Amino acid sequence: MEEVRTVSDAGRIIKAVRKRQGIRQQDLADLAGVSCRFLSDLENGKASVEFGKVLAILAALGLDMRLAARHEELTAHEQ
Repeated sequence: MEEVRTVSDAGRIIKAVRKRQGIRQQDLADLAGVSCRFLSDLENGKASVEFGKVLAILAALGLDMRLAARHEELTAHEQ
């Protein structure tokens, strides 16, 4: 599992998964109901993306998002 702390982190992961699945940007944008420009901006780390659209893209790629408190994450790794 990769940590996502910035829009750039999320965009990099989304782009890598999209390419690994062999999906073109336009096709993923269509599946997620977003514009290709929005997807391109996200993949390039543009910080003003809409969260709901990001969630739609994750769903179209078959990805889940999990949120964890950093201190809990550290505690789990130490055990």
